[in-house]
Amino acid sequence: MSYHDETSRTLSYACHDTLEGLLQRGRGLGAQRARYDPEAAAPFVYDGTRRDWKWDYQTDTRYLYQARLIRDLKLPPTPVVDQLAGDEEECLRAADVLELLALAGSDEAREGLRAYIREGKHWVSVLESVADGWPAEWWEDLGDVARARIGEEEDLPWSFEPWSRFGIEVPGRRFPPRPSLGGLSDEELLALLAADGTEFNMKIHALGALAGREPAEGLIPLVPSLGTPDGRRPLPLLWRAVKRLGVLAVPAAREWALDNREWLAQLGAEVLSDHPGPEALPGLVTELADQWKARAWCGPDTTARRLARFGPEAADAVPVLWRYWRHTPHSYERADYLMALAVIDPSGLDDAYTESLWDCEERARLLGIASAPHHPQTLHRIAVLRDDPMETPEVRAAAGARLAS
Repeated sequence: MSYHDETSRTLSYACHDTLEGLLQRGRGLGAQRARYDPEAAAPFVYDGTRRDWKWDYQTDTRYLYQARLIRDLKLPPTPVVDQLAGDEEECLRAADVLELLALAGSDEAREGLRAYIREGKHWVSVLESVADGWPAEWWEDLGDVARARIGEEEDLPWSFEPWSRFGIEVPGRRFPPRPSLGGLSDEELLALLAADGTEFNMKIHALGALAGREPAEGLIPLVPSLGTPDGRRPLPLLWRAVKRLGVLAVPAAREWALDNREWLAQLGAEVLSDHPGPEALPGLVTELADQWKARAWCGPDTTARRLARFGPEAADAVPVLWRYWRHTPHSYERADYLMALAVIDPSGLDDAYTESLWDCEERARLLGIASAPHHPQTLHRIAVLRDDPMETPEVRAAAGARLAS
């Protein structure tokens, strides 16, 4: 979570419709407004790198949004380079932004990070990060620096690269390679899960492989046997694999929900909640309204997805879904509110889709690319996303496909 007041540790965001509040939330409208007054926006842009305004650090993103603002508003990256000298969190937030600015052509960002690797305290994490995101020729000449400095480190690095390239051994960090099960058929993966002799980790990898495929109905009868050895929890990735089954799992979930094993009963209850019957609609509408009254920022996305299954019949939830989309600081959930609105009441979504092309979240930008109206402004923005070296490969590919069509 992000805290504005470091003494009281109380979350405090600026009003959702002000420039400051929009930029804190990573809204596309904030990026659009900032272009009209870069001088007024600059303090809020830099504040976005100094303070972590992400509500959920594991899912929400901001660094691409902030890097774009600095580039598009023609702001100097100097304050972000200076931030590298802060504590580890400040340093790594700054490094994420500077890595992207370097890819966009900023020599100051690139040299600032290289200088930090030579002399900075948290140089190991920064070097691993740039090695992952930059062309090798930008960092491979730092091998002498790495070999000279690594002996001073108490905490050894975790990654294989760039250390293996530099000939640096990292004792205790050589994990066995993850088995590749992608070539196995569904039947072979299910046989691994069913066999008593299959190792624990191998079952986890098999579940991971199934979770990335079309639903495998043969998984359903195996679910009760896929708990941890102590019987207290499900195997990792089981819920993800079951989620792929969708409505196919509902009949079995009714039995799971009555099981004495807490993890299986909970799994069954979650499946049933994700596929509610008509009688659940009033309760879900009330649940979303209560979440809004409590200003609950984590969880309403799940309620929104469940409401979306009712389509237009869930129209009573539309005003609250719009409030959440406009107000939430939990930027990762904005796409879920738009997707729910699209199936419940799609009227008035054109502006939201267009704004999403500037959103901090990849899922929101993908929604914008797929659904923004066919206007010169949106097509120009989609072309910008297609050609932006800072953008993710998924968004660039989607933008190219939209323009090609």
